[in-house]
Amino acid sequence: MPFAKQGEMKEKKIVLASKSPRRRQLLEEAGISFDVRPSDINESSALMRPFYRVRDLARKKAAAVAEQLPDMPVIGSDTLVYCKGEILGKPKDEADALRMLKKQNASWQAVYTGIALIWKNRNIFLSAVAVSRCKARCLPESELKQIASKHLDKAGAYAVQDRDDHFIEKIEGSFDTIVGLPVSLVKKLMSQAGIRSDGTYD
Repeated sequence: MPFAKQGEMKEKKIVLASKSPRRRQLLEEAGISFDVRPSDINESSALMRPFYRVRDLARKKAAAVAEQLPDMPVIGSDTLVYCKGEILGKPKDEADALRMLKKQNASWQAVYTGIALIWKNRNIFLSAVAVSRCKARCLPESELKQIASKHLDKAGAYAVQDRDDHFIEKIEGSFDTIVGLPVSLVKKLMSQAGIRSDGTYD
């Protein structure tokens, strides 16, 4: 699905404020109709507790797009990994990715994903957070280096949905949350906003 430009959105369906192919795939698999308008914000937050940080950034992403499309419901999302007292977002470079992977190696971590739904013209501002846990395998540094070079665009520097990435061995909670978009939570917010389960509305 190509990114929609100003004036191109004619059908009444939700807007995803993300260019993430993983989030798009999850919505498509759930049968939800949507357009894509990536949010271009600076992904920084002064909030340091994971729950509040992902909710804050999800709101900011949705709000930035909702300003441009006030008559359409916009979904924003943000994901981070929390391990041993440290928030792990997207790595800055390969060295940072390797550092993150070493920290998580053979350990449990929590994955937080915040969701926001903003429909500005209808004065709807909803948000929620989902949390799942996962445990990393104990891998030698040589394998960690291979993984570090592959996932610089992902929180925690790994991709649980990548069949070639076997870093994670156990998951507790929603797989979708770890990938970056808990679909059940998205549908809950859609229902609260009066949007049908297929993403359309009146």
